[in-house]
Amino acid sequence: MKYKRILLKLSGEALMGEKQYGIDSDRVQQYAQDIKAVFEQGIQIAIVIGGGNIFRGLSAEKAGMDRVQADYMGMLATVINSMALQDALEKLGVKTRLMSAIKMEQICEPFIRRRAMRHLEKGRIVIFGAGTGNPYFTTDTCASLRAIEVEADVVMKGTRVDGIYTSDPLKNSDAVRYDEISFAEVYSKGLNVMDMTAFTLCQENKLPIIVFDMNKSGNFMRITKGEPIGTLVRG
Repeated sequence: MKYKRILLKLSGEALMGEKQYGIDSDRVQQYAQDIKAVFEQGIQIAIVIGGGNIFRGLSAEKAGMDRVQADYMGMLATVINSMALQDALEKLGVKTRLMSAIKMEQICEPFIRRRAMRHLEKGRIVIFGAGTGNPYFTTDTCASLRAIEVEADVVMKGTRVDGIYTSDPLKNSDAVRYDEISFAEVYSKGLNVMDMTAFTLCQENKLPIIVFDMNKSGNFMRITKGEPIGTLVRG
């Protein structure tokens, strides 16, 4: 396998499946089975999930809600998603630990870097919930930060699109997908990969990013084997 330790970032919206909101159990099952298959190859996996299928802080702010209050609500939404994925993984016999940046002792451990790394070393999938625990930071930023903290080899961003394009492929049929692109090119072309804070964290720490379609079963396994799926961003 090409990687020893992976930080997998999943979008909350992707968990909706064909629904308009909430969690699609079939989609969660597919994710859990794909993650288990990779985990059984001896790869250490940490996961960060967004909360956009339940609540988006930015959208609530536009509707007049206080931004800090809205962001905390969004963090709680990520914990709900994390619990759903944890349940699906454990039903498949995979040992997991859910760690939260906001203390919720009854349902998850507090995030402690050394403990997280120990869980990974002992063969447990670690799911990071509640973002960074701070408002004004996205779950993409959380994914980048946690990946650096636990010394992951790569951030794999599993979305509903199969990579980074010259423009939005859902709006422009002429959009072309990049197989590989540098951090500098992403900046200069104004491409939307992650928010700027998350992206800059990866660039400064020389942490590669791979954007791929997680909704196609088997893609996660193929990408961990080094197959040229999705788009690789590196220095």
